Amino acid sequence: MKHNMVTLDDVKANPVVEAYIKAGNDHLGALGYTDHGLRHAGLVATIAKNLLRKLSLPEREQELAAIAGYLHDIGNVVSRNYHAQVGAALAERILSHMGMDPNEIAIVMGAIGSHDPEDTCHAVSNISAAVILADKSDVHRSRVRNPDIHNFDVHDRVNYAATRSFLEAKYDEKVISLQLTIDTEIAPVMEYFEIFLTRMIACKRAAEFLGTTFELNINDIRLL
Repeated sequence: MKHNMVTLDDVKANPVVEAYIKAGNDHLGALGYTDHGLRHAGLVATIAKNLLRKLSLPEREQELAAIAGYLHDIGNVVSRNYHAQVGAALAERILSHMGMDPNEIAIVMGAIGSHDPEDTCHAVSNISAAVILADKSDVHRSRVRNPDIHNFDVHDRVNYAATRSFLEAKYDEKVISLQLTIDTEIAPVMEYFEIFLTRMIACKRAAEFLGTTFELNINDIRLL
């Protein structure tokens, strides 16, 4: 049976994918979460693909990482609880209808299903590791949806304080570095660790899966 070589562009053009991501983001907005919509999906896809490219991994793996990154939060359309596992099931249905090779679908499903919850997620493939790193590195004020800074919760405050977030793969040094700039007048660095420590542990494990070490740099100070 002939299968289609599905690309990220194909997935982005799928109206079902767009509808589910937008609806899931609306659901989380009603619950007070930061942005998990098309912006976040697109950024995670780009970062995951670029990460594997910088590590000189095969081009098809790069594309699968981009697809998994774009779809990783699609399960929010059903519920935030178990959204990773629900998202993997939804992705299987969508990608099967698009004619993707089942072997590739299985890889994408594994990456989506293993990206959360943060305290227990473990990479199961290069694609999975890239999605974890890309997802957990997206800390930035552009994700904040609450218009009233005086009513920020700690997640809003920390994300709003992050004016720059960049994930860099240093191939020669075998290091993956998350570089953040945090406005400490808005949120102290300690608050970042209070809510994101489990993310950093997940990133550390994912980087190790890729044969690299994870480095965290905040305000030009190496902390991990």
